[in-house]
Amino acid sequence: MKGQWHLQLPSLNEHLSFLRVYCTERHFQVSSDNTMLQPDIQYTKERWLLTIAGVFLYVGDIWTDIGLAVKYFQEEQYVWTGLTLMFVLTGLLVTQIFSYAWYRDDLNDIFINSEGTKEISGMSKPGFAVLHAFGLGIFTRYYHLLKKGFKMIWTKSNWDTVDKIQEVHKKLFCMATDLSMLKLFETFLESAPQLLLQLYILLGHSEVSVMQCISVAFSFFNIAWALVDYRRCLRRSLPHIREMPSGLPTAIYLLYKICTITSLVLSYSLLLILSVYTTVALTVLWLLGTTWAHLLETKFCSTRSLEILYRAVIGVILTFTFFNVNGQDTKVAMTTYYIFYTVINIMAPLLLALLKPELQTSTLLLTVSGLICGCSVLGLVCLTLYYSFLHPRGVWREADEVDGLGKETKSTRRIRNFLQP
Repeated sequence: MKGQWHLQLPSLNEHLSFLRVYCTERHFQVSSDNTMLQPDIQYTKERWLLTIAGVFLYVGDIWTDIGLAVKYFQEEQYVWTGLTLMFVLTGLLVTQIFSYAWYRDDLNDIFINSEGTKEISGMSKPGFAVLHAFGLGIFTRYYHLLKKGFKMIWTKSNWDTVDKIQEVHKKLFCMATDLSMLKLFETFLESAPQLLLQLYILLGHSEVSVMQCISVAFSFFNIAWALVDYRRCLRRSLPHIREMPSGLPTAIYLLYKICTITSLVLSYSLLLILSVYTTVALTVLWLLGTTWAHLLETKFCSTRSLEILYRAVIGVILTFTFFNVNGQDTKVAMTTYYIFYTVINIMAPLLLALLKPELQTSTLLLTVSGLICGCSVLGLVCLTLYYSFLHPRGVWREADEVDGLGKETKSTRRIRNFLQP
């Protein structure tokens, strides 16, 4: 029904656990002639090439930030050096922790590892721990996904049966799903804070360099890529609603997310220019998001300590954008969130103009204020359009209702319980 964009959506928690349930049990069906998979659910050459693009974007984002930190260090700007490296290391550390924990969960799950092997992708657990300790967890996942994908779609492998082909596609999509979760974490722990920091330096200290602009561009595109990649996994994982088509719905959804995130980051940067004590307010926002996730009693992780870390990550994500955290009706939560969002976007340029009158006629302030206003309006319009007309409708079905689901594994529960856009 038109206007009901506040559907009771599956949560970030429910969705990511359910994602894998559907990948492994339902989504990969054979067509009526029993010889082919449906085209939209095949791991195609195009998707393999897009995975390559994702690797380059991920590497580019990290290395431009490291290069920028080196530049700051050479200029003896040690505070900027430390903050720039802090966000890079935080994103790497958290994603390695979750990546290794998921590998361990899958290895110890008798429904996934029915043979009881002691190795992960042909490597011992200590060896895999060393790879993650050096920040190579995501790269390891990319390597195995690209290797298996190449064997499936670029070589003329002789698969015994259609069931074997189905199984390979299942594994490829589930590997891609785990990567999309980790990329979402990395994006909001590293790219989004890095974008805020560099914009604050550019706007507040008039320090402009080519490396800064490149870093800002990579952070921006990495955010956009993570949102689109995550949504692609969403499209293949929800059997209870109509297919989420690409094209206009994807474009409107991406505009909604990018515009709202951009305007909020610009507002935060103006408030930081006004006073560095704005960091205290941002910390309070993070604590509120973390507390909300705690009160909702998220059940994403297999251990209590990881669940606490996960809720802290959710607090960071909610500082920059709205996600449905635990499957509740989102009408009140989303409305409240975007009321505060609008207030922040209105107050930031006004406070800067009132408390720093010397900037009232500044071309920079006028330009940034215009961008905040334009992005806010466009983002809210796209949000309304998307949830009113383009968001697929359907009734959420619990995981145990999926045909042929059988026993729920740790990985399927993980996907069912992740964030819902």
